[in-house]
Amino acid sequence: MANRSLTEFIREEARRLGFFKMGVVAAAPLPWSRHFDSWLAEGMQGEMDYLVRQSGKRKDPALVMNDIRSILVLAMNYYSDGEPSGDPLQGRISKYALGADYHPVMSGRMSSLLDFILQKDPRARGLFYTDTGPVMEKVWGAHSGLGWMGKHSNLITREEGSWFFVGVILLNLELDYDTKERDHCGTCSRCIHACPTGAIVAPYVVDARLCISYLTIELKGSIPRRLRPMIGNRVFGCDDCQEVCPWNRFAVTTTEPAFRLQAGNEPADLARLALTSAEEFSDRFKNSPVRRAKRDGFVRNVVVALGNSRKAEAVPALVRALGDASALVRGHAAWALGQIGSTEALTALWQARSQEGDPAVLEEIEFALREPGPDENPITG
Repeated sequence: MANRSLTEFIREEARRLGFFKMGVVAAAPLPWSRHFDSWLAEGMQGEMDYLVRQSGKRKDPALVMNDIRSILVLAMNYYSDGEPSGDPLQGRISKYALGADYHPVMSGRMSSLLDFILQKDPRARGLFYTDTGPVMEKVWGAHSGLGWMGKHSNLITREEGSWFFVGVILLNLELDYDTKERDHCGTCSRCIHACPTGAIVAPYVVDARLCISYLTIELKGSIPRRLRPMIGNRVFGCDDCQEVCPWNRFAVTTTEPAFRLQAGNEPADLARLALTSAEEFSDRFKNSPVRRAKRDGFVRNVVVALGNSRKAEAVPALVRALGDASALVRGHAAWALGQIGSTEALTALWQARSQEGDPAVLEEIEFALREPGPDENPITG
């Protein structure tokens, strides 16, 4: 039988722990299962193969926890003030990664909340996740009363918009369940039109293979050439779809100190970032979500951003990156030099061509030498 008083106690404790909102939904097979299957069938998950491997558990939380009865969905604000740099030689990092890594923060608070529940009811058993387990947090959030799924596929709340992290607690107790929030997006399509790569291929459908967040974080190999110019100076993630959302006019600055701007995450000089060693990357981003991209992936993003700047000042750093130990970095540095197309850039490419032994990098060099520079006519050269 539903225990209203316990649910209210949990909600109050969740707020005390820093979650601005909590939704509660009865455990059941996943709503939107067909939508998820269709998305996977289209290959829109890209290289995120774990989504396929875990699809059974993601569609049925009882396969994750056999005695599950309820799912708590928790929201913690990470919004920080400040506009991203408009300087093409300064890197842009997504707001969620400007502070400390959210995983230990969220996990610690959810662990405390689960301890609180155990104190109230010793029969309780639970598991908690924040992007760390086979649970569809956003779908459950949209069915728990926490918020609704926006057309950009992020959760939105009426109270504070969409700038928040989501965590879930799977619980073996029946609770007092919330009413599902209705969709308040209406006819608005700002997020769809704002996406630089057209990744929101239909309302509520994001093709990860086109999404800049996927390309700069999850994708481990080469970024498709046709998408590189659209990345601009973004080196980790993208916030464009959230920045244009009208509901984010209700955003408030986070009160969580860990999610405020951390030293090392402020807009940084791309030329310096391109020279980041593995040790420097590890030290600078050891407590940051940015470490997920790993050093080579991050520097790959940086050299692409330098190429997109089309600035001569970027050439010296790109020439050094052309000698990087990572073939991934060298290949993207070659492309970037081709985008700038100055005499210095082309000379460096010709020299590298005679010294490079990696076939993929050589192919990038050949492409860069064929591409007309920004001031060249593609026919007359």
